[in-house]
Amino acid sequence: MAPGSESSAVRVALVDDDTGLVAVLERRFAALRWQLEVLNYAPGHDHLAAMRLHAAIVNPALTGLDYIERVGMALPGLAVLVLAGPAPVADRVRGLRAGADDWITKPSHPEELVARLQAVLRRRRAGELSADDEPVVAGELTIRPDMFDAYVGEEAAGLSRKEYELLRQLAGADGRVLEREQIYQRVWGYTMVRGDRSVDVFVRKLRTKLERISPGWRYVHTHFGVGYRFAAERTDGGAGPDHDGQQPATARAPVPDAHAPRAERAAVRFDIVAVR
Repeated sequence: MAPGSESSAVRVALVDDDTGLVAVLERRFAALRWQLEVLNYAPGHDHLAAMRLHAAIVNPALTGLDYIERVGMALPGLAVLVLAGPAPVADRVRGLRAGADDWITKPSHPEELVARLQAVLRRRRAGELSADDEPVVAGELTIRPDMFDAYVGEEAAGLSRKEYELLRQLAGADGRVLEREQIYQRVWGYTMVRGDRSVDVFVRKLRTKLERISPGWRYVHTHFGVGYRFAAERTDGGAGPDHDGQQPATARAPVPDAHAPRAERAAVRFDIVAVR
């Protein structure tokens, strides 16, 4: 039975020292026949992995916000919900960008908490790729669903869960441009709020990690004002696999002629900016 259904044994760790909250959730989880492990300290990644959890509910007052990102990097298959007292928008945004699947403000009704947890597990289940699915190969990169990561040879990019999901969505679009709103809906599961830059932030992180292990290639391309597209293109002057020795047009920028009229040099500089 998949986690998140009423008859399955969902295993959840609660990292919080609020005794009242613990008592309420223990009763509610027992009624659902879910397993709740209560911890009043920030457990290490190995400890969490050994517990074979479906989700962790974390109070950042006990762990710090950096802990969320570290857990997401070490355990990309683990759903992480933040349950915290009133916090400024900057903290909530930082937590979600760090990899939290949801942020819930105390006091929260136990039924809402359970419903949000079920929603997170459903979204993750819908986005899962089977370990039997074939890896995706593009340029030097191999995207491995069984490892939730991308590799060049044996070297891993070290993607967080959100970064991997972003890469998977882009690579699965068959070269089409995905709008920012589409990406946000598919990766985060919500409608994007005006002004939210999470997609752009995670694209930058993803690019940095891919360029570190595959410096001669560019994989994620920006379409200004629209969104992003995935395609493996050489950046070091070599030939990509689909270009018969020709450098892709989008990777070539004209060189300004020092003796050309000023207007022509300005036009060339504009072209360079547009290409980048």
